[in-house]
Amino acid sequence: MKIKETPLKDCYIIEPTIFEDDRGYFFEKFNEKKFEELTGMNGHFVQDNISKSSYGVLRGIHLQKGEHAQAKLVSCLEGKVWDVAVDLREDSPTFGQWFGIELTAENKTQLYVPRGFGHGFSVLSETAVFAYKCDNFYNKESEGSVKYNDPDLNINWKIADGEAVLSEKDENAPGFKEKNF
Repeated sequence: MKIKETPLKDCYIIEPTIFEDDRGYFFEKFNEKKFEELTGMNGHFVQDNISKSSYGVLRGIHLQKGEHAQAKLVSCLEGKVWDVAVDLREDSPTFGQWFGIELTAENKTQLYVPRGFGHGFSVLSETAVFAYKCDNFYNKESEGSVKYNDPDLNINWKIADGEAVLSEKDENAPGFKEKNF
């Protein structure tokens, strides 16, 4: 497992070491001890979530606030997504900046999204199965969100705005300046 820094403080790309032969492949998807040694971040997760979506579905930008804040380790198990992390920590040197990466079933890459970040993804393949591990339990009252197409963030979701398939909640999320985080 290789860990690479992103331009955002405390946000990491995790690339597996894959052992492949004519029988198939094997890789260690995550190792808590290695992760903590290499990043200094908490690598203990308590909840795993899976979603399946069709092309153009855009989920985000979501977060959990306060004592229910969550770090996430995200990956794409089937298909291809454009995954985006947004630093919403006001005391961070990268506050208000975003980072995007293509996660696919083929590249098996993961993204670690720390607490205090917003997160979202758009589906670039016909369908995609997306997985995320969380280091804290979901709490509905602690939901936060930011509008996916907020002009202050100017995120490129890799799909045309008119092709985005959104939930009503995501379509009506508050803007970045409204600080619903």
